[in-house]
Amino acid sequence: MITNYQVKGMTCGHCVNAVSGEVGALDGVTDVQVDLASGRVAVTSDRPLDTGSVRAAVDEAGYDLVEA
Repeated sequence: MITNYQVKGMTCGHCVNAVSGEVGALDGVTDVQVDLASGRVAVTSDRPLDTGSVRAAVDEAGYDLVEA
């Protein structure tokens, strides 16, 4: 299952790594692909994810989830 999110505030490779690391640590997540140019984050998981958990992970990385 792939869910796409839009993340605001990422500007560099460190940003990509921070978001990938935090979101990738969520239970059930098997892959995270970040497109820095568009701010799109594609999350592959083995079950539906709680948007609040994804938002909290993105916030922990220092960025804003702007839509789910």
